[in-house]
Amino acid sequence: MGNRQLASAQNLIRQNPSLIWYTKSYDQLSIESIAEAIINYGTWQEFLQLKEILGVRNLARIFVKLDNMPRNNLLPIYRNYFRHYFYHYA
Repeated sequence: MGNRQLASAQNLIRQNPSLIWYTKSYDQLSIESIAEAIINYGTWQEFLQLKEILGVRNLARIFVKLDNMPRNNLLPIYRNYFRHYFYHYA
């Protein structure tokens, strides 16, 4: 993943700051925290925009990384849905 993709993902969060309400330092956000926020709290359109920015395979890798962490903030309903989604499409 390149710097351009990260900057585009950060701009996506900047357009809807309620997804990550705890900071205004959008340039410091990691791609994992952006993906987690959009998967948990974003709209389907925001998810599709993130998928377009990163590509489905890169986004699937990020999701698997988040999903396999001992502690994460993914909500169970979205963990289940996106496991199936990425299994089918990635």
